[in-house]
Amino acid sequence: MKKTIALVAHDGMKQQLAEWVKKNYKSLLDHKLICTGTTGKLVNKTISENNSESNELEIVRLKSGPLGGDQQLGALIAEDQIDMVIFLCDPMTSVPHDVDVKALIRLSSVYNVPMALNLSTADFLITSTLYGKEYKREVKDYTSYVERALIEK
Repeated sequence: MKKTIALVAHDGMKQQLAEWVKKNYKSLLDHKLICTGTTGKLVNKTISENNSESNELEIVRLKSGPLGGDQQLGALIAEDQIDMVIFLCDPMTSVPHDVDVKALIRLSSVYNVPMALNLSTADFLITSTLYGKEYKREVKDYTSYVERALIEK
């Protein structure tokens, strides 16, 4: 079962994510990768330099995270287009688009999308027995929230 996997990394973590993709190339080969801009550029470059079959890995690049890529990815999550997210956050660095980062984490939670925030969790996700199988996530029904009565002042 082909999955769509989102890859995002803060600047201080991009190289680690690219190396992780290189190390797990064969496990990712049958899946589609959606990356925010700069992360996708580095992942593509790392794969191209180290694998003669690099054109077989499907990588779609969105805009750079702070320039709208985080919002593009959030929209894909909300539209049920993403099966899992690997987002390597740098816990020691403040980023100016922190609200975008929090929004992605929140959307992944709302839509019950598995999300790895570190390489250990990413390893667990791609070695899970569910990784190569069809999996239908259960998403809470938010109808009552959408249809709630608003109190006018």
